[in-house]
Amino acid sequence: MLNLIIILLGKILSRLFRSLNLGDGSTWPGHIALGINKKFIRQVLHNSKTKTIIIAGTNGKTTTAAMIKSALKQNGKKSFQNKSGANLLNGIASSIIMHSDLSGRINHNFAIFETDENALPQVLKECKPDFLILLNLFRDQLDRYGEVNIVAGKWKDSIDKLTDKTTLILNADDPQIAYFAKSVNPDSDRGSIDSRFRGNDKKNIPQILFFGLNESSVSNKTAQQAADSNYCPRCGKRLSYHRLIFSHLGDWYCKNCNLKRPKLDIHNFSIYPLPGIYNKYNTLAATLVLKKVDLSDKEIEVSFRNFKPAFGRQEIIRYKEKNVQIFLSKNPTSFNQSFQAISDLGAQTLLIILNDRIPDGRDISWIWDVDLPHINNFKQIIISGDRTYDMALRLKYELEIADYESKVFVFEDLEQAINNGIDYLDGDQTLYILPTYSAMLESRKILTGKKIL
Repeated sequence: MLNLIIILLGKILSRLFRSLNLGDGSTWPGHIALGINKKFIRQVLHNSKTKTIIIAGTNGKTTTAAMIKSALKQNGKKSFQNKSGANLLNGIASSIIMHSDLSGRINHNFAIFETDENALPQVLKECKPDFLILLNLFRDQLDRYGEVNIVAGKWKDSIDKLTDKTTLILNADDPQIAYFAKSVNPDSDRGSIDSRFRGNDKKNIPQILFFGLNESSVSNKTAQQAADSNYCPRCGKRLSYHRLIFSHLGDWYCKNCNLKRPKLDIHNFSIYPLPGIYNKYNTLAATLVLKKVDLSDKEIEVSFRNFKPAFGRQEIIRYKEKNVQIFLSKNPTSFNQSFQAISDLGAQTLLIILNDRIPDGRDISWIWDVDLPHINNFKQIIISGDRTYDMALRLKYELEIADYESKVFVFEDLEQAINNGIDYLDGDQTLYILPTYSAMLESRKILTGKKIL
């Protein structure tokens, strides 16, 4: 009875927030629910037949979740996901409230929850997922999370407790992520995390599936400044690479203890719905899950062809009769990959928005670790955000003085920056925006007139 009251109250609150244009009520109903009943999430999920998919990682959670949800919908499966940014326990609780009926049950085939890196251990206490996708671990918001190995340690303790109810989908190209396989099966052979040891012949441990890239065309010869995890997760020695994709991702191996990248269950697919190497990883992770729920390659391919990106993740918005495309860029690795993607698209006008609010992380020192190859190719580079002048200084060190003075334009006011960016466009050119998280939300509000959260 208590949960029924919580669900009814949450639905009323969410509708009120939307009617007042105060966001969509994606966190407060859950916050109140968990304040009343700490076991709300586990109780509702236990009483429902819904299969759960949890997605964690520094980059790519929202896009991967959206790919899975889109494919399930197009193939007749009912699913829902928590809102991007509402990825703590309260956001998950809110999404459950909004998709539960007044009997206290969820009438969907699948629930897809993306979760904040720090929140994953808490989420796994309340929800034992059918699928757990671990995409990557990069340096992000050092003031909140600490270094990559700190987050990895917290994850390991939770993953150790998983059972054969869960299928683990791991990025084999990320050494820290791949090594979680040893947590659930320490009996795997010393040289690799082999497919022979994936839980099929042992009781009460998860099945493990690996995705990664084998394409020599996307490999790098040297490590980027933003590389975060170049040391063996077993012995601590520096790793070597047969093929380096970006940051610390690639076909890695350790000369000291012979640990190496696991064998891949998938390394390619017929279609990638979004540009950028990083989106290939997201696509492969989504594909593995979709195959496991019995969608055929053809069904997945058709759904990917019809896929539309989640907000802020290469989303295109029409504004003043011009196209604006947003590439969320919230840490060194995501910035590098976004920058490479828009360069490949032939971008001429770029707007970089750097904020340092709670959702972004207060520490913005990461901007000195980004790579800016061929930045001279842009005709105009506009800078805005709370830390406008920090980003402007970063570019001043990158560009010749004459290029800086002729190409870089600084605006403290974000709306003014966007409107000037639009004015700089020639013909059917696109304005490309690389914002941090809160800056992305601000930009979308200006471009669409609507709040997200």
